[in-house]
Amino acid sequence: MKVGLFIPCYVDQFYPQVGVATLELLEKLGCEVEYPLNQTCCGQPMANSGFEHLADSCNTLFLNGFSDYEYIVSPSGSCVLHLRDHLHVEGREEASDQLRVRVYELVEFLTDVLKVTNLKARFPHRVGLHQSCHGQRGLHLSQMSELNAPFFSKPRQLLDQVEGLELVPLARPDECCGFGGTFCVSEEAVSVKMGKDRVADHEQHGAEYITAADMSCLMHLEGILKRKHSTVQVKHIAEILNQA
Repeated sequence: MKVGLFIPCYVDQFYPQVGVATLELLEKLGCEVEYPLNQTCCGQPMANSGFEHLADSCNTLFLNGFSDYEYIVSPSGSCVLHLRDHLHVEGREEASDQLRVRVYELVEFLTDVLKVTNLKARFPHRVGLHQSCHGQRGLHLSQMSELNAPFFSKPRQLLDQVEGLELVPLARPDECCGFGGTFCVSEEAVSVKMGKDRVADHEQHGAEYITAADMSCLMHLEGILKRKHSTVQVKHIAEILNQA
């Protein structure tokens, strides 16, 4: 299976180890992975700020770079959701439609396409799972607690396969961390307070690490943790699943 690897710009610039872990994990699971070198931002920051027309060149670049792949996989739920909902190149509507449905977030690709049930991973630590909003409410990686419906969690399904890992219970397991992309700039005080609440929930339940499928949420929480000199660390789920 040939996979096109899409690494979001903030991961490329600030957390390259997440991209490396994603690549290594996919290769361990038998995928032939290629990384188109001319890829760049998916265009989400512009679109979320009300300037979607400024993302036209990003859309064209993405379409040109990834059209030949059966699957495109990315370790970022928010970027994947943006591409699924908004990727559009004028005059190439059919190609855009066909590409959108081939873009997968890493966790859903592992569970829904590769159907991984026996990961060879070990991470002997207490871990708190942060359910990022785009992944949970947009990509349906896990069930929302306010719904009267059967529970499921694709990230947990994978983490349960990691030897030695103990998932800690949280008081509010699917509450927003407050990052919200440009929201953390326009509503800084609200964003920080929401982040502090999420950090406190993990700390009070004894988590050594906080993990998530979105490094953007973890970046926000990491900033709060570092400012309060907490010993709790953040680690993208790809890094944990790739631990030998």
